[in-house]
Amino acid sequence: LCASLGVLEEEQATTLRQAGFTSYHHNLESSRSYYGRICTTHGYDRRLETVRRAKEAGLRVCSGGIFGLGENWSHRLELAETLCALDVDSIPINFLTPIADTALEHAAGLEAREALAVVAIFRLMHPHRDIVVCGGRGRTLGDWENSLFFAGANGLMVGDYLTAKGSPFEKDLRMLHLLGVNTDA
Repeated sequence: LCASLGVLEEEQATTLRQAGFTSYHHNLESSRSYYGRICTTHGYDRRLETVRRAKEAGLRVCSGGIFGLGENWSHRLELAETLCALDVDSIPINFLTPIADTALEHAAGLEAREALAVVAIFRLMHPHRDIVVCGGRGRTLGDWENSLFFAGANGLMVGDYLTAKGSPFEKDLRMLHLLGVNTDA
């Protein structure tokens, strides 16, 4: 069982573990040095504390970020280093899908090759972790989507996302079959 409930207090983390949860998902979203440009409702330290609390409670932690927010390579590397220091178990990589009437509705996002480079850098910096490509992958990668595994991803989220439609499940299955991935397990 995996929970994604936002900021987590110590007692809540312990209660989740005792209730049978094995994993906790809590993205950092960006690096500390860029975070204030995308979030003003709570500080970066609260996000870090949540990840640490989940780990201390014995939960497997899934934590990553969103790319294409206007950050640069130094911000991306800083996030990758922070995730190394936190020793997270799985790293979701999301690509911004601009949503109308939000602060980033006109953001350009990333080109496919740059997005694949993000995946590759995270794989190189986290050789023993799961690198899971999630939100925005179809829109960002387009015809390059099947290259995400060659760039270093070893998982992907299928179906819809929190605020946007994902690829149809059948399309993802076809891609995986073309790549020779066993989906029967």
